[in-house]
Amino acid sequence: MANDGIVYVIDDDEAARHSLEFLLDCAGIRVRAFTSADAFLAAAPPLGGACVVTDVRMPGRSGIELVEEMKRRGARVPVIVITGHADVPLAIQAMHAGVADFIEKPFDDEAMLDAIRKALATQQSDEAARAERQSVVDRIASLSGRERDVMEGLVRGDANKAIAFDLGISARTVEVYRANVMLKMQAKTLSELVRMVTIARFS
Repeated sequence: MANDGIVYVIDDDEAARHSLEFLLDCAGIRVRAFTSADAFLAAAPPLGGACVVTDVRMPGRSGIELVEEMKRRGARVPVIVITGHADVPLAIQAMHAGVADFIEKPFDDEAMLDAIRKALATQQSDEAARAERQSVVDRIASLSGRERDVMEGLVRGDANKAIAFDLGISARTVEVYRANVMLKMQAKTLSELVRMVTIARFS
């Protein structure tokens, strides 16, 4: 999974930056480096399937300020913060800001790779879930008002006759709407339809 992603390394320390780039290259993970959080934000690279590894203390914006700015911009991307300071309050602040992980320098290469692979896998899984939810929402939007009424009844577990009674239409008409709903929603079974509606409402 990690091979499909990209890691953005942000660190003003050239040696540390090159060391991480080398580590990721050797692991077969795509990487692009930036010298500061401001340079990263200015470049605005694509974040699909990405993970950010940033130093916490840098000229300009800190790693935590970067996380907070990305949240303000609605950017959904896991961030791993690294620091050379054994600073517990800073670690707590980073976790509260929503970082995926917090790693102290000098870090173990395998521990860093594990954290990055986990972040990339989570990001790709989250993106797939968001894409699925959007697809379901779009399908629901394609239904007519009456088709939605019938779908609501189906999702509640009502029988065709009960839906027909509630809507003041014939059971045969409900069957027609039901067939349309299943077709437009691309649901093969009723349980699949229920799952889709649940995804749209509660994800």
